[in-house]
Amino acid sequence: GTPLAAQSGRGGGAPPPEASQLELFLQGDLPGKLAALLGLLVVSRVGVYIPLPGVDRAAFEAAIGNNGLLAYVDNLAGGGISKLGVFSLGIIPYINSSIVFQLLASFSPELKKLQREEGEAGRRQFNQYMRYGALAFASVQAVGQVLYVRPFVYDFDLTYLAGSSLTLVAGAMVLMYIGEKISELKLGNGTSLLIFTNILSSLPASIGATIASGGEGVTPEALSLFFAAFLASTVGIIYVQEAERKIPINYASRYKARARGLDSSSYLPFKVNSTGVMPVIFSSSVLALPSTLARFTGSEALAALGQSLFPGGAYYVPINVGLIVFFNYFYTFLQLDPKDVSEQLKRGGASIAGVRPGKQTANYLSDMLGNLSVLGSIFLGALAVAPSAVEQATNLTAFRGFAGTSVLILVGVATDTARRVKAELAMQRLAVKSDAYEL
Repeated sequence: GTPLAAQSGRGGGAPPPEASQLELFLQGDLPGKLAALLGLLVVSRVGVYIPLPGVDRAAFEAAIGNNGLLAYVDNLAGGGISKLGVFSLGIIPYINSSIVFQLLASFSPELKKLQREEGEAGRRQFNQYMRYGALAFASVQAVGQVLYVRPFVYDFDLTYLAGSSLTLVAGAMVLMYIGEKISELKLGNGTSLLIFTNILSSLPASIGATIASGGEGVTPEALSLFFAAFLASTVGIIYVQEAERKIPINYASRYKARARGLDSSSYLPFKVNSTGVMPVIFSSSVLALPSTLARFTGSEALAALGQSLFPGGAYYVPINVGLIVFFNYFYTFLQLDPKDVSEQLKRGGASIAGVRPGKQTANYLSDMLGNLSVLGSIFLGALAVAPSAVEQATNLTAFRGFAGTSVLILVGVATDTARRVKAELAMQRLAVKSDAYEL
């Protein structure tokens, strides 16, 4: 969506009595939405603990724990891989499909038109294509995962392969549906919230392991430095997530009455990190792809490549930073088309101060978004690099699954959801005031 909602104070008339925050909360749809959100997230976790039959889960979980790469991927899946639950594929097939189709849309005029110019019907069709892609990815990953666990299966045959693969595919499709339903609640992105829940579920165990390592040759000073860095990263993420660039806009005189006073203090708010956690999620998914293919093919070369791309690997930092920068830039302009924003401003009788409407405005917005993308990429890249430096300084590695990217997902999704809840409360407050005036 485009940030064209101008923000301004409005005068005139005595306001009705203010309702308390609790009264506002209870009067609207927000309690029901939060309950639905919680219920959907609980269902997404329950499926992780419903196991595939016929597998020695204890032996397989021990094998996963001894493999740093799979332990990292397992963290993103919320422990679904090690527990061999029916949701063990997680939301990753849908993310992979989203990456493919978003990239295809940037090169295919037909897909781009379908996504941006054909309204709600076009977007529904585009989303349907992504669902088909997710089904294809899930099918391939399911077969690969069942073949990978073959040494731990008591009685493996073709029937078991087919049945278990179908079960995993069905689980992935259920998670995709849950993610879409969460997005419809408008309290956060469904994909982001599912991964947030997965990471959060593993956080207590990881913190406990880190604290326990304090008694294994790690000094209290190193442990303090480690958690201080974790806290500093959290504060920095919140600051950057909330930072925005405000572009003043003016309204033509014939639109001032319609704008109702907005001409004096209207602006376009552009966030420094407008893409949020999506570049990080996309990057993590791409980094996990070689290990996924290695499980499917048994290729030692792919396994070695996957090992070098997980946290602590030789190529993890440069490839991760490069992918984050690419997806951040790509996703910034995917969310906001400068030409589209320029046309909307022109139709609304608005213009950016000192910039001519039309092509000059589009160029101005494109340059500004490019600069913000650079700042966002520097921030995300630094966040990806910082944990490695801290771990080298402290010799603590128990937090591997919670590198800077995972911290960004946790904090970024939490702040985004909090912002949306506040917006819902604000809309409820306006609705209450409107009803009071009508009375």
